[in-house]
Amino acid sequence: MAITTEILRSYRAPRAVMRSILEAGPREDRAIAWLMSACAILFVAQWPRLAREAHLGDTPLDALVGGAFLALLFLLPLLLYGVAALSHLIARLMGGRGTFYGARAALFWTLLAVSPLMLLRGLVSGLIGPGPALVASDAIVAAGFFAIWAGTLYEAERHPPAVPA
Repeated sequence: MAITTEILRSYRAPRAVMRSILEAGPREDRAIAWLMSACAILFVAQWPRLAREAHLGDTPLDALVGGAFLALLFLLPLLLYGVAALSHLIARLMGGRGTFYGARAALFWTLLAVSPLMLLRGLVSGLIGPGPALVASDAIVAAGFFAIWAGTLYEAERHPPAVPA
């Protein structure tokens, strides 16, 4: 299926999407592609806010964009690998039977799935600025992220695919 179709399906049935991802077998190339694509989209989502800050403040736009680039495309992926490992270890303490790959796939897929919401949040941040609309968009992004991540991580930890012997 097309990745956009799977992203939309993640909002309705995150566990089913994760099940199909895990049944395809461990694919680190696919997981890092999801992660880097999500980080690139998050970087683009920051542009309206950065332009607003540059226009209203004293910091040049290129400095703001450079900082966001470094943070989102170099540092955030490293941090997210740690978050995925920590989520797997916590799930393991609670009886999870999954793998580190499953936890990474769940987190990285979730980030890619909520990236359209992050683009919307970026537009609200840049065009409207701080206020109730931004708080509402933050709440929508957070709710979407945690709902999808909970479903995908549950599937990855509770129902890992059987490894052929």
